[in-house]
Amino acid sequence: MGNRRSFIKNTGFFALSIPFVKGNLALGFDSLTLPAIGIQLYMVRDDMKKDPAGTLKKLGQMGYAQIESFGGDDGIFWGKTNKEFSSLAKDNGLALISSHYDGNNEGYEKTAALSAEIGMKYLIYPWKGPQKSIDDFKKIADEFNGYGAICKNHGLRFAYHPHDYPYKKVDGQLPIDVLLDHTDPDLVDYQMDIYYTVTEGLDPEYYIKKYKPRFRLCHMRDVMKVRLPAGSNEESACDLGDGIIDYRKLLSTALSNGMKYFFVEQSRLYHETALQSAAVNEKYLRNLRLDKV
Repeated sequence: MGNRRSFIKNTGFFALSIPFVKGNLALGFDSLTLPAIGIQLYMVRDDMKKDPAGTLKKLGQMGYAQIESFGGDDGIFWGKTNKEFSSLAKDNGLALISSHYDGNNEGYEKTAALSAEIGMKYLIYPWKGPQKSIDDFKKIADEFNGYGAICKNHGLRFAYHPHDYPYKKVDGQLPIDVLLDHTDPDLVDYQMDIYYTVTEGLDPEYYIKKYKPRFRLCHMRDVMKVRLPAGSNEESACDLGDGIIDYRKLLSTALSNGMKYFFVEQSRLYHETALQSAAVNEKYLRNLRLDKV
């Protein structure tokens, strides 16, 4: 932890590193890095509520190049107009790529128009919750196709973000399979939360390869080597590189199968703040060398 703290406090290093880490694609013939490193603002929501401009500045200084918002109390643009928030992000070297949003048809029409106006790429439905039957998930698939059509008409994409429940069998079937099979690939993409895919005992690479290129985005955190007891109030999550997931192999596969956007979202902060964890995870990804697949 001492080495982590030394890194976090060395803000001069952050500032010097920015030109070299943002948009970095290749560092040689045998390895790649991510095209850009993003972060979901839900991870730093408390900091954003207190000081949006200051928090975005810190994220940009760390080396993040992309952000994903969410539908909090102040909306996906944090109480600002779409153009104001986009400009604030750009002023700090950050591109607003996407946002989680769980509205209805009317909400999607309005939000899609505002999002497209500032060049966002995605609106993402974050949560439906467990359902009683597999037919309920088929109805959700139809609903998602509708949202996808709305987004497409406005010039951006719609995606769904599965949590743990789509990986639990209902009526003998996995809802994630049903959703993938019953949504139109021309209208609906997916954002994999890698943590949940792994903790539910499934293989992220299997889904990324089988449904290429539908998993276009992801959320990244690691899974503890020794999991917390069942029923714990905390998730068994940890900073990238501290757990069991082979992110070098997984992200190499993801890049070669159509994934484009990669967002850090740490959910369990152990003896560190959200911004400290954000710095640790950015450094890990910046130094991670991926294989050409």
